[in-house]
Amino acid sequence: MTGSELMTLLFEGERPLITIVDIGAVQIGAHTQNYERLVAAGLARVVGFEPDVQGCARLNERFGKPHAFHPYFIGDGSPATFYQTNWGPTGSLFKPNRPLVEVFQNLHEVMTLQQEHPVETKRLDDIADLGDVDFVKIDVQGGELGVFRGAERVLANAVLVETEVEFVELYEGQPLFADIDRCLRGSGYQFHTFTGWGARCFKPLVVNENASMGIRQLLWSDAIYVKNWLKFDIVPTHKLKKLAVILHEVVESPDLCHFTLSQIDARESTSFAARYLEAITAAPHVPR
Repeated sequence: MTGSELMTLLFEGERPLITIVDIGAVQIGAHTQNYERLVAAGLARVVGFEPDVQGCARLNERFGKPHAFHPYFIGDGSPATFYQTNWGPTGSLFKPNRPLVEVFQNLHEVMTLQQEHPVETKRLDDIADLGDVDFVKIDVQGGELGVFRGAERVLANAVLVETEVEFVELYEGQPLFADIDRCLRGSGYQFHTFTGWGARCFKPLVVNENASMGIRQLLWSDAIYVKNWLKFDIVPTHKLKKLAVILHEVVESPDLCHFTLSQIDARESTSFAARYLEAITAAPHVPR
């Protein structure tokens, strides 16, 4: 079953757009995003934020409407300092923690501070054209908690969050995974899964001549949080349907997708869960 087929099943032929907010969106141009199948199928609209003006221009040209990309620093709305590094993706509103990153292979080499710039941040809740957000994706090098503090309304309406989290202070004074977890649980979400791990070796060890491989020390990951499934009764039905599509097509979590569909069935006297289970167990697994 594809995301398009599930959307057709749930919305009886209609194709409502899933709204995705991507903060740190310049990475769309550099790496495949896990939501790109939704975009390619015409099921999702992306509103992206990336302070790289030229990067946003390229993304707007590439994707066009209904997608939109804005060159803003997203945070808690207060003035901040942007710490520009020698590799664009590691720039941050927090200063690289040089004593820590120098301990590991291939970290200081891509996180070397170049310049400092005063900037103004914008709260996500103050952005006028977001619409009704369903899925929030964030990769802002330690500044995630500031984004969440300026996004109470967005978090209340969304049903799934994917955020980068760090387990050690790669940047001075940055919030860590425990801080992000506490914030999102307080905003009505449950932790669901991690997607991959960032690791490095303590110098001077190197694994298989690859300076970007680690052994045991985990440094960062992407964490996925879902609206608290014990309180699905307060989530609107159309939001649960969109969540089911995201869980199936983006997160590849059929068990939680099935659970979500069963909650819709209990509310609407439908049979989505049984039809979904039949579809995913009857079809042979085809690697994506």
